Parts: sequence; structure tokens; C-alpha cells
Amino acid sequence: MHRDSLAQRLHAAERGVRNYRPAKESSVSNELVARSTQALNAVMEQVNGIILGKERQVRLILACLLARGHVLIEDVPGVGKTTLAHALASSLGLKFQRIQFTSDLLPADIVGVSIFDRTAGAFKFHPGPIFAQMILADEVNRATPKAQSALLEAMEEQQVTTEGETRPLPQPFFVIATQNPSHQIGTFPLPESQLDRFLMCVRLGYPDTRAERLLLEGRDRRDMVLGLGPCLSSEELQGLQHAVRNVHAAPALIDYVQSIVAYTRQAPELQSGLSPRSALNLLHAARAWAFLDSRLFVIPEDVQAVLPSVVAHRLQGTGGQRFADADASAARLLTQVPIP
Repeated sequence: MHRDSLAQRLHAAERGVRNYRPAKESSVSNELVARSTQALNAVMEQVNGIILGKERQVRLILACLLARGHVLIEDVPGVGKTTLAHALASSLGLKFQRIQFTSDLLPADIVGVSIFDRTAGAFKFHPGPIFAQMILADEVNRATPKAQSALLEAMEEQQVTTEGETRPLPQPFFVIATQNPSHQIGTFPLPESQLDRFLMCVRLGYPDTRAERLLLEGRDRRDMVLGLGPCLSSEELQGLQHAVRNVHAAPALIDYVQSIVAYTRQAPELQSGLSPRSALNLLHAARAWAFLDSRLFVIPEDVQAVLPSVVAHRLQGTGGQRFADADASAARLLTQVPIP
């Protein structure tokens, strides 16, 4: 029995989505996409005016936020990781808190603590800095594993449990964690279970010559961040996050994602393959990337665009080492799993 190729089915599905109009939800989403494009472009333009020459990384981080994930920025100190987080929070109008991770940091310093109130005659809970909409976990791998673990429930469940009581976190909730290279002194590598909580891992890298020249000749970036205004409200951002979940992924596109995941589980050069959560994260990120292109359907190029940042920090070689070059490892993966 003859079967169409995956590419043919994807193109057919794309045509079907382009011509699909009857559902009320679809028309509402199209209007939302049209309204949101200008605001999202304004956010990226503001942040790119602060962090020069990193347009792709800024777009990836914004896609991660739209997909309701969290991002780990891994690089050497001084390339603008903290400034990027400040600029993004200001452009999105989110309540922002920075947590500096150090070797003496305790979980209570993150989630909060109860203190006895003499007037009330009872203990009163004082929320920690985790109770914000955007968290910068700066140099997260300089804290001990016990302090690092305080982020696990917050990132996965959007809540924290202290002294037997569960408290929800503000919405939207987004963690940007930065970490220094593991070979530097005083670092505690994040375990695989915690790395998997990050939808994406992004590296900024050094700026090119032109961008660095503009930095040297321009204003202080910290002063520029103070002058940024919000391009979206938190309510509008939550609406966009909901719309991203409704971006259409055709069955043939899901076949492609499954083929990539299946290959990682069988590849002899990999210690272990991608989990079902990784597959979901890949699909969520592809939906967000499509949404940033003002599309309500996912194409294979969306999957390929986000693949390096979504899977590289989750894969290890047979020797137990992580892949240093995310783009190169993803390119090798895609050559093994082409679109038929």
C-alpha cells in the first residue's frame, strides 16, 4: 500500500491549516496573533537594543517564556547574562527578583521563612524572593545542591511547599538561571534531574567586533535598562502563552518529533535518549517559535530552529560528557533523522 512521504503529509497539513476557518477558537487566535506581533517585536527590539548582536538568543528566550518553560544561560562571566534578564523583565512589565546563588545560600533564603509575631502570638510567613513573576537565579551552580533543589518544585509545579503548606507562585512565572562553566572554581554541577527542568539552555558567547565596538562607544547598559518601559502587561502575556498552546501541530509533524526522540534512544553514541517530557518541551518550543513568526501551525523548520537549545543539555555521550557545541550536535542529529 502506497504511503505519502512525511514531507508531503506536512505540506498537505499546512495547506489544511491555512484554509481552516470554521472554528471560533481559530478566528479568535488569528486576531490575537495579529495584535500580538507588534508587541512581541517591540519587546525583542528593546532587548536587542541593550544586548547587541544576540538576536537569535533573545528570540529563543522569548519563545521559551511563551512556551511556559524556563531557560538556563550558560557562559563565562561578563557577557551580559544578568543585563539580558533585567532588560527582558522591564520590557515585559513583570515583577522581577534577582537571587544571587552562593555557597552559603539556604533553601529558606529562596522560598521564605516563618517568624514569630509577638503581637499576633503566632508565626507569620515572610515570602522569599521566589514569589515574583520573573526570577534571575544568578550563578545557580555556585550554590550547594541543597539550595539548588529549592527551585525544583517552583519550576515544575509553579508553587512552593514550606512547613506543610503549599503556596502558589505569581503568574506568569519564569526562571532565568545563569551558570558559569563547570571548570571554574567553586561550582557545583546541576544534576540531570534539575537540568531537565529547563526547557532551553542558551549560550550568549562573545560579541562580534562590530557589536563590541558599539558597546564600548555607547552608554552604560545598566542606565539604558532603567529607561525601558513595558510593551506588554502580565495579563496579555498570559493570553499569549495560552494561545501558543493552541498552535496547530499536524500528525505528520508529531511523527517527525517522535522520530527525533526515538533516534536518541537508539543512538550508540548517546548514553541515554530524550524523555517524554523532553519531547513535549520540543513541541511546545516549536509552537512558540511558530507563533513568533505569526503562524498558527508548526512546520519542520520550527522544530529544527529550537532543537539545539531544547535537547543539547539533556543529552550525554557514552563517556558521560555533555556536548559542548549544541548547534553541531543538533545538526548531526538532524542528518540522521531527515524529513523523508
